[in-house]
Amino acid sequence: MPQKLTIAVSQSHTLSSLAETLSALESTTQKAANSGVDVLLFPEAYLGGYPRSCSFGSVVGSRQDVGREQYLRYLKEAVDLGDTPAGAGDDWVGRKLPAGKGTDGGSQFRGDGTREHLEQIARKTGVFLAIGVVERAGGSLYCAAVYVEPRRGMIGKRRKVMPTGSERLVWAQGSPATLKAVTTEIKGVKLTIAAAICWENFMPLLRHSLYSQNVNLYLAPTADARDTWLALVRTIACEGRTFVLSANQCITWDDLPEWVDGRQEHNDSQDNQSMVNGTADTTITKKLPAEKWACRGGSCIVGPMGQVLQGPLWETNDSSILSADVDFEDCDRGRLDFDAAGSYSRNDSFRLQVEGLDLSPPP
Repeated sequence: MPQKLTIAVSQSHTLSSLAETLSALESTTQKAANSGVDVLLFPEAYLGGYPRSCSFGSVVGSRQDVGREQYLRYLKEAVDLGDTPAGAGDDWVGRKLPAGKGTDGGSQFRGDGTREHLEQIARKTGVFLAIGVVERAGGSLYCAAVYVEPRRGMIGKRRKVMPTGSERLVWAQGSPATLKAVTTEIKGVKLTIAAAICWENFMPLLRHSLYSQNVNLYLAPTADARDTWLALVRTIACEGRTFVLSANQCITWDDLPEWVDGRQEHNDSQDNQSMVNGTADTTITKKLPAEKWACRGGSCIVGPMGQVLQGPLWETNDSSILSADVDFEDCDRGRLDFDAAGSYSRNDSFRLQVEGLDLSPPP
């Protein structure tokens, strides 16, 4: 049986509200479905937003009230998928966690209904979705990626284990157990799918934990729009003998939320906290940089020998879709001479262990 599918990335950017972004996601997915796409990846933090340039009013040793207000607004735009801060794993996937009760005593969604809405989109369009989200659990935020299958709904979710730089102020660390790959079958093609989010892809041991699970579709949602990103993605594809999808947002400074620090100027007093009637003034005015692009994009698709199949796509922010018709037997063909976690690994000499994660290829 042919092992061919159409895989794609969407260079979409977060809109001014979660509701608008969900609506755009549905439209983009339907457009992809109409073009015959089987698997579609959206960028890092697409739902909830990547707070590019936002300082959250913080320096080492001090936080301002204006930053707490920014965090509140960011928290409210994040999605609640009904998971716990510790991460419930298979219990969350299998809907075994208790749901709340509505005012009429009836059962409600566990979470804000975003999970169910995404499952409905996948089911209606027939497209397997992988989506970067900012997830709210308790009072903390996690940068995550969800896997949504048309038939079974959400079959997995992983949280970024190592937020980069200032991301650590607002994103908590996820469990390495969430690096578990997911499996699905589309049109008779068996896929083993896993994601590494943005600069997690610079972590050699993390990459190897995915290779060890015999991944043939590697997802790299990102916020990195540097020219060097493509070189990394090509290395991963060639190193893992896997197809790689990498999606990034392309967004102008003017399209970022109004509260983001990069377009704001706090009305300062001597200590950056004007007091009006005994209350800190958190009034913010726009301050736009001279350049147009906050993030230039760079979404791409790469084959298992490191060949660039589509992209990188620069300075295009109209929810463009890049797609490629691929043969997943190319992954096996590539392992004639190199299998990073198998014949080439010298597992008699080198061994990787990840807390809470079985590195064996899934059945």
